[in-house]
Amino acid sequence: MKINGLNILVTGGAGFIGSHIVENLINQGANVTIYDNFSTGSMKNIKHLSDKVRLIKGDILDYKKLEASFDNIDIISHQAAQLEITKCIYNPIEDLKINTEGSLNVFNAAVKNDVEKIIYASSACIYGQAKYLPEDENHPQDPNWPYGVSKLAVEKYARIYHENYGISTIGLRYSIIYGPREWYGRVLTVFLKRALENKPPVVWGGDQIRDFCYVTDVVELHNILINKEEIKNDVFNTSTGIGTSINDLAILIKNMFNLSDILYENIGEGELSTEIEGRKRLPLELKAMVLDNSKANKIGWEPKIKLINGINKEYTWLKKNHFRWKTLSY
Repeated sequence: MKINGLNILVTGGAGFIGSHIVENLINQGANVTIYDNFSTGSMKNIKHLSDKVRLIKGDILDYKKLEASFDNIDIISHQAAQLEITKCIYNPIEDLKINTEGSLNVFNAAVKNDVEKIIYASSACIYGQAKYLPEDENHPQDPNWPYGVSKLAVEKYARIYHENYGISTIGLRYSIIYGPREWYGRVLTVFLKRALENKPPVVWGGDQIRDFCYVTDVVELHNILINKEEIKNDVFNTSTGIGTSINDLAILIKNMFNLSDILYENIGEGELSTEIEGRKRLPLELKAMVLDNSKANKIGWEPKIKLINGINKEYTWLKKNHFRWKTLSY
């Protein structure tokens, strides 16, 4: 299935990852519709694409509007979601409604309109605390946050919809995806904002391990899966397979931007930082998250952007868009 000429709708297409997917699809000749309620997405992410896309302002919880929007669509890229771990902890019902009920609306509307394929955003959070590293797709699934539960439910429903209705459903289990247009709130963004202000990174613990994957590599895997007609129902880790400790990330940022030092703040999980306004250390924090990407490698994908290069790209974007990171996203 060639992307050129396809009618593709991207839910959450004005968001961080969604806008990069939209941009690439347009460049490959697809006819793209963005469906977004702009709760976290931004017109700033898609302003340069405004004359090349069909834009529908709508919520995935609005089934009637969703169903009408899917008319004459070949493929759905479902990126709309509630993303914030803090929100899911304090309001798990809202998280469940947006991520699970919203995704069920997408699946039902797609079936109603005879859409061929849905590629949807899942998450490494479905695994919970790592039992072994790197975590492959068969790793035990025991989420430690409500967000992981809502995403795991979407995967189970995706399989059922494939088996019952024949629609292709493919999930991408995202590791830590970073790059230009990212929202301000996660550890790398906090480090970069402070670097721009010539302030040292603030580290809590530092031994936590994360797998950072650059956003354009995600887009490449997404598009490979559009073309793989033989893959009907599956999930793929979307990751580098390389673990970076938060301490090593802080050292990298310090050295890259010639910062004076690293500030180690002794706060417990769930406690409020005194150094970063409004920022709490997450409760039930993941100790390590490194995803095995060998399954995706077997279908011809390999991440290309090294961490130091990706950080430079995001920092270059931040210097021109620093006004977008004034407040933390929760």
